[in-house]
Amino acid sequence: MPTAEDLAVKSLGPCRIDSPLKPLLESRRTTAHYVAEDDRVFFHDTARLAADSGCTLETLPGFEPAGPRQSIFFDPAKLRVGIVTCGGLCPGLNDVIRGLVMELSHHYGVQRIYGFRNGYQGFIPRYGHDVLDLTPAGVSAIDEDGGTILGTSRGSQDPHAIVDCLERMNINALFVIGGDGSIRGAMQIAAAVAERGQKIAVVGIPKTIDNDIPYIDQSFGFQTAFGEAAKSIRAAHVEAKASPNGVGLVKLMGRHSGFIACYAALAESDANYVLIPEVPFALAGPGGLLEHLLARVKRSGHAVIVAAEGAGQDLIPESEAGVDASGNKKLADIGLFLKSRIADHFAAAGLELNLKYIDPSYAIRSVESNPYDSVYCLRLAQNAVHAALAGRTETVIGRWHGRYVHIPMALAVSHRNQVAVSGDLWLAVLEATGQPRVFT
Repeated sequence: MPTAEDLAVKSLGPCRIDSPLKPLLESRRTTAHYVAEDDRVFFHDTARLAADSGCTLETLPGFEPAGPRQSIFFDPAKLRVGIVTCGGLCPGLNDVIRGLVMELSHHYGVQRIYGFRNGYQGFIPRYGHDVLDLTPAGVSAIDEDGGTILGTSRGSQDPHAIVDCLERMNINALFVIGGDGSIRGAMQIAAAVAERGQKIAVVGIPKTIDNDIPYIDQSFGFQTAFGEAAKSIRAAHVEAKASPNGVGLVKLMGRHSGFIACYAALAESDANYVLIPEVPFALAGPGGLLEHLLARVKRSGHAVIVAAEGAGQDLIPESEAGVDASGNKKLADIGLFLKSRIADHFAAAGLELNLKYIDPSYAIRSVESNPYDSVYCLRLAQNAVHAALAGRTETVIGRWHGRYVHIPMALAVSHRNQVAVSGDLWLAVLEATGQPRVFT
């Protein structure tokens, strides 16, 4: 459990400037819309958890709530802002960019907003990437498209070179939209800023299609992703039922966490087996997946398997494949591996097999966000702007127990959020699929 010190958010200094949102927030003669500086969103959401922690009401750890402050740190008329998107694509990136620009421009009156192209490369002169001037007119319709108008890339860059760029352009606030590797890069940028004694806010909007960043209820784009993934499960089921001894095999995203596979299988309850990184499984043997699958197909005539990309990596000899530009271990293809092993097993048993393999990963990453995620992205962006203008730094915006909060970057990358094998989500999957708790 994190301590109160772990949840403390860094600030660039006291806020002495009246917020330009005052007319909007006090339009009903109330200051209720302001966030009180001493308020907290408790880490625990049940009385039992709070009691088990040994804390009193006064000492319970809590997150700093996100939202507009009565006073802010930066003068919006003089503020210059940078926005960058990093890592892989995810539904909602353009929604976040649009939300940031609209909030900065229309409500705070910020006039200079720059978009850096192709991730952290955009700050480094040798790459030669143009810097975009972002305006409300220029971003008004970008939420209708998937991807990111700024482009993206993987891999880190020299944080001091990035701060050199921020200084040259007189940028005082940087918004980083990215996953755990990008957030670690943002922490290095914030550290380089602090070394120079500069006042530059570095605020993140965490992006992970796998939903594996901790201390947030859910990552943006995740609902869109598992909704699209569910369509592939439905297609696999239709294909499997259309042929004798049909097997539909769907590989979904999920390097270390099986949330997309679990939620998609629950949304489209045609899956008979869900394989995730958190739950090891055996292929061979009387209690292994292959024998169980063979028996089911003989009994029911078809089956559907959903496998997260990180599942079963210990079974594949080629799993030692190095790392990518972001430092992530390259995974062997569990989908193709299972396809081959299933075909061999059915052939050895003398049973006809009609297997259809579907990998919709890149199609899912590139779609525009659904209405839920569009709203979520906008609210994350609005709260990120409130945080930066109030001088908060080295923090990301998330939602905890339904409330938007400031999460220190160090806490957001402290570990990975994973499916709890003893939790209710995995139990729901086991109930929906009817698969054994373990394949041994």
